[in-house]
Amino acid sequence: MTERIIRIATALIRDADGKILLVRKRGTRAFMQPGGKIDPGETPLQALLRELQEEIALHLKPADLVDLGTFAAPAANEPGFTVEAALFAVTRTVSPSVQAEIEEAAWVDPADPGTIVLAPLTRDYVLPLCAALNAEGPMAETDCGDVLTRLQNPL
Repeated sequence: MTERIIRIATALIRDADGKILLVRKRGTRAFMQPGGKIDPGETPLQALLRELQEEIALHLKPADLVDLGTFAAPAANEPGFTVEAALFAVTRTVSPSVQAEIEEAAWVDPADPGTIVLAPLTRDYVLPLCAALNAEGPMAETDCGDVLTRLQNPL
């Protein structure tokens, strides 16, 4: 049987108020983190740096990102597939600009995303992570790993 996994790299981008940047690709309904597919020969970090530049005009360096781990969820736009997502936190303030295949971007409160359609990865992993981070108060993105561990392994 053919493996039905799509390997992607995505960015967790929060603003000073704890809102998360989500994007919607042209011709789709679900909002998700910026990022995209990892090309052959690319590392997840290389793929993410390329995708952020292409999609939202962010020119980041590897030092601007913290690896939060890899997560799997049903693909939002490709039925029957699973995304295996390398998730990275962006550690500096950014000003994204929608371009390429991105139709729309929104800063969303992770505790109350409203009525927008969310990709399963965003809904099941990223928003709970952000809500937990915001509930703990101001903290460095490098502390995300501890929060993720607690979310995945509740006491």
